[in-house]
Amino acid sequence: MVSRDPVLLAATPGKEQHRRRGGLTSMTQLWIIVGYLCLLLILGLFASRYFLGTRADYLLASRSIGPFLLLMSMFGTTMTAFALVGSSGEAYQVGIGVYGMLASSSGIIHSLCFFLIGIKLWEFGHRHGYTTQIEFFRDRLESDRIGLLLFPILVGLVIPYLLIGVIASGTVIQQMTAGAFPDLQAFATESRATHGGIPTWLGSLTVCLVVLTYVFFGGMRGTAWANALQTIVFMVLGLVAFFVIAHHLGGKGDLWKNLQTLGSAIPEAKATRVDMSKTKFLSYLLVPLSVGMFPHLFQHWLTARHANSFKLPVVAHPIFIMIVWVPCVLIGVWATTELVPAKPPLPTNPNAILPFLVKTQAGPVLGGFLAAGILAAIMSSLDSQFLCLGTIFTNDMVTHYAGKERFSDRQQVMLARGFIVAIVLVTYLLSLLRPGSVFALGVWCFSGFAALFPLVFAAVYWKRLTKWGAYASVIVAFGTWSWFFGTSVFRAIEAGNPGPIRTYTIDFPLGDSTHEVMPVVPVFVAALLALVIVSLMTRPPSERALRRFFPGVGQ
Repeated sequence: MVSRDPVLLAATPGKEQHRRRGGLTSMTQLWIIVGYLCLLLILGLFASRYFLGTRADYLLASRSIGPFLLLMSMFGTTMTAFALVGSSGEAYQVGIGVYGMLASSSGIIHSLCFFLIGIKLWEFGHRHGYTTQIEFFRDRLESDRIGLLLFPILVGLVIPYLLIGVIASGTVIQQMTAGAFPDLQAFATESRATHGGIPTWLGSLTVCLVVLTYVFFGGMRGTAWANALQTIVFMVLGLVAFFVIAHHLGGKGDLWKNLQTLGSAIPEAKATRVDMSKTKFLSYLLVPLSVGMFPHLFQHWLTARHANSFKLPVVAHPIFIMIVWVPCVLIGVWATTELVPAKPPLPTNPNAILPFLVKTQAGPVLGGFLAAGILAAIMSSLDSQFLCLGTIFTNDMVTHYAGKERFSDRQQVMLARGFIVAIVLVTYLLSLLRPGSVFALGVWCFSGFAALFPLVFAAVYWKRLTKWGAYASVIVAFGTWSWFFGTSVFRAIEAGNPGPIRTYTIDFPLGDSTHEVMPVVPVFVAALLALVIVSLMTRPPSERALRRFFPGVGQ
């Protein structure tokens, strides 16, 4: 049904001409986005031609990934909508301190985790033929049931991570295509900034189906290839967006002068972290430790051809983080200045700040490519996460407990694909609830994985770790995380707004004063204490198990 809203469509020729011009711009951007999504589909189908038909090839690309592809896939899967859409929205709300909270620390801590954890786990996986984290923990802890505990927790923590991308993709597509279908009642909204754009539910659904298709057919090889392409796309186009927006808002011919103009226009409260306590700022240092327990990153580590493949990612990862985060955070704080035109008004949704500025400050063609770059960052993490969940379900639940001999390689691949489809469906349905800001969801998700970091670190380096210490650490970590997360939800309900999930701080008493910290601090400390105390109180692991992971034991 087609209708014309008299408020949105004025009868004057000037406004009608402006409306048509805006619609043409949005249609141009829509077709560029569609073209990019089709390119990804073609890439995934092309990768499927190299599929060897085996379980190892579908899940780990036959462990054949070299340094460059490993760097691209690892960086692409860690730089999500949280890094682009979330950081811009959070910088718009709280200021430039967002970069120090997560980006600068992540650059160092991520590479440190790759070096201290990733290489060791690759070595164990190469030596013992592991495919997933749970396989490693099962052997290391001599516990067949550890998978039954870890599987639901890992899936439960990955789903919010998936929601980050699914929610952001729908927001970006709607914002960039606003005005493409102004007369279509189904696409009508109350806001002029989104009226006539592809609805968020349809944009998110489209992205889910595209990612599902190339993961379904291409497996890990298709995922790695897509990640490499998308990492290059969003890094290059992210820098282009930065220069274009700086030029339009600064109004000068020289980049340095534009940056000076924009920097001087930023409100003092947004240019510093004056409103953020030191303890809250420092507590964010624990959040990047989450990469040590990401199941999808573990799977990427195992695809490496040899240990030397890690050299390039360890060195280049901090530089890549700076290239991506600096422009996004600056764009977010620039949106708080008076240099941003008053019309159209800025969106109230912080997730829409980055696509809004891209749409209003770039031409239709460039804006379309920049939108594709934002989507590239979003999808470069969704694919790895979908694939890893299918892998651990097939490998650690079905075939482990039912018996691998009961399933052929083809059947195991189909089991993985079936679970991936189910996870995509669940994630998409949850995204329709619009559960909150991308940044807040990301912080909660990463805090949960960070609480599990003591487990993986101890498993690699501490011989005294026992299975009971591991059980206690996982249970305490998930229990305390669930308590704080539930508190966030209940606070939102009490405030009369049950949808959005937010972050919050805790007043930690120390001496005569209290200090503001994020929930990740008590969750991490509780998990660490449980691991150490229970391990020291229970019987040490057997010498036979230690010999598998610590050379020299028993000699």
